[in-house]
Parts: sequence; structure tokens; C-alpha cells
Amino acid sequence: MTLHVAARRHLMERYDELVGRYAALPNQGRAEDGYNYRPEAWRIFPRYNVVAAILAGVERLDPDRLPEPPDLLDQLVEAAATAQSLFTEPASNEVAAAVMAEERRLFASTVRGWAARDDLPVRPLPYRRVLTSAESAARQRQLNQRWGLVGRQWHPMIAGPTPPDVLVLAEESMWDGQAVDHVRAALRTAGAGRVTELREYGEDYLIDVDLVAPRYTGAEGVWSDDTLTWIAYASFEGTVAFGGHLATILTTTWPGLDHWRWTS
Repeated sequence: MTLHVAARRHLMERYDELVGRYAALPNQGRAEDGYNYRPEAWRIFPRYNVVAAILAGVERLDPDRLPEPPDLLDQLVEAAATAQSLFTEPASNEVAAAVMAEERRLFASTVRGWAARDDLPVRPLPYRRVLTSAESAARQRQLNQRWGLVGRQWHPMIAGPTPPDVLVLAEESMWDGQAVDHVRAALRTAGAGRVTELREYGEDYLIDVDLVAPRYTGAEGVWSDDTLTWIAYASFEGTVAFGGHLATILTTTWPGLDHWRWTS
């Protein structure tokens, strides 16, 4: 458990570090033509892409059902060696290939070093696991039947009028102050268990309520739990919609909610 948490936290922090380094580059890492990347950009962004892929590989393991330490170490090292994503395969050039290979070696070496220690201090992390394709498909079918999703879209982006009991807010509300805290508190009041997060592309997850953040991140998202008594949906058109128990609770517990109501 400790080794798995340490691996997750390390990869998250490494990703943030590399993204920060990239963000500090002039002109967002672009060359003077505005199209090609500067050499220093090529030495950074392939690194955070492969770190993200490794993290997804590590989070395919269920924190509640981890293998014994020797097998866990083997699987973490295997993720370092083999994890891929749309952004890592194939490598764009020799520099990208070299720096991604270096990140893989660094992570594998780090976890081997941790495994050799008797005392590995690490702060806990909330539960997060990548869903299997079968789990994602099953939740998709359930949401289609219960809430009328079209693909992974919901109100107000699907045809027909938005029902009056669906709460639709401007998506920027989710980036303001304590908005996400209001959503998480409402979910706890509703008795929500672990939450599925389905995205337009990339990995789908099972997460603790403490990680729920219904925001558009470049990929639309849909959130629910096994009860199917509530739903949240963040769209590319700048809206976030809530249905069921979650909508009911938010309308009674979120001061100033009306400021964020969306109008078509």
C-alpha cells in the first residue's frame, strides 16, 4: 500500500513540476514561427506526457486489492517500461524518445530504491483507480438508461428542452472559491459512495468523493455513483449540469447559487 501511494504521489508531483517548467518557457515553448517547438520544449513536454501515462498505468492497480510487495514492485516497474498514451506513441523525434526513456528509467530506479527501504514515509492519498473498459461500458449503459445520456453528453447539450429539475450552471462556477467544496459536501449529504468519472477521451476513473471536481478540462466529463440517483456533467460549451439528489441538495445548501445559473 505504502509503495503504491508513494508511486502515485511521486508521479503527480513530477508531472506538476514538469508542467510548471514548460509553462515558464517563452512563447509557450513555440519557435518564432509559432508552429514548431523550441529544443528546450522538446526536452520537457514529452517527459510529462510519459509521466502521465505511467501514472495511469500505476492507477490501474486497485489500492484495495494490491499484490504482495514483490509482485507490486514488478508491476510498478512494468508500468514504467510499457505505459503508453496517445501522446507518447510513437515518439515524435529522437529527443522525445530519449527524454521519455530517461523518465521511465528514473521512475523504475526510484521505486526499486523505495522497495529496499524498511521505513518509507508517505502521506495518504484518496482512492483513485482507472476503470477497466468493461466497467466504463457498463456505467455508460446505466447512465444512458437512467439519465438519457447521448454518448457522453447530457443537458443542455442534447436535443430537447432541459427539464426544470436539472440545475445548469456556468462552468466557470466550478473554478470559483468553494464551489467544488459545495458539490462534495452535497454528495456526502446524499450518501454518495465512490464516484465514477467518465471522460470524453482518456482514462475513466473510480474516485473518492474528495477528488470529485466536475470541470471541463478539454474533455467533457460525467460523474455518478452506483446508486444512479444523481449525475453531474461538464460540457465543452461552458456549462456544468446537475441532476437528481445532487441538484436538489445544491439548490438548498449553496449560498449565492443563483449568480451562476446558466441561461441559453
